[in-house]
Amino acid sequence: MPNGSGPANLHATAIVLGDRGLLIRGESGSGKTTLALTLIAVCRSAGWFASLVSDDQVLVSAGTGRLVCRAPEPIKGLVETRGRTPQPIGNEQAAVINLVVRLVEEDAAPRYAEDQFEEIEGCRLPLLVLPARNVEGALPALCSWLSLPPFDRK
Repeated sequence: MPNGSGPANLHATAIVLGDRGLLIRGESGSGKTTLALTLIAVCRSAGWFASLVSDDQVLVSAGTGRLVCRAPEPIKGLVETRGRTPQPIGNEQAAVINLVVRLVEEDAAPRYAEDQFEEIEGCRLPLLVLPARNVEGALPALCSWLSLPPFDRK
């Protein structure tokens, strides 16, 4: 995908949770924004820093072997919710991505996480494949990955 003409524009949502960046990918209507907003709320209630970086479109580029994401200028600080026009929300300017979450149809999601990876712009990133439109099912898996209660490993 690297083409030397600037960052790639992905259909995705990017968030920062604590010191970790997540890139949530999936088809339109798969629940990317709902999952992102729910994770932000859960992390904030646990006392963690959490913020949106970009919703619906994410500019990604590789730098020093890490994937960096930003919001395209026209949608910076906006979040799309069904039935409403894009709404303003606080956002971070950029984030380094540590995990890719791919939302897929339920029958395509593995029951147990395998060591999977996705390469984006030459960066190999851990991949977690979860059922689309299922925040209740995704939260335990992501809380475990993030070491959030009840999975905190302190």
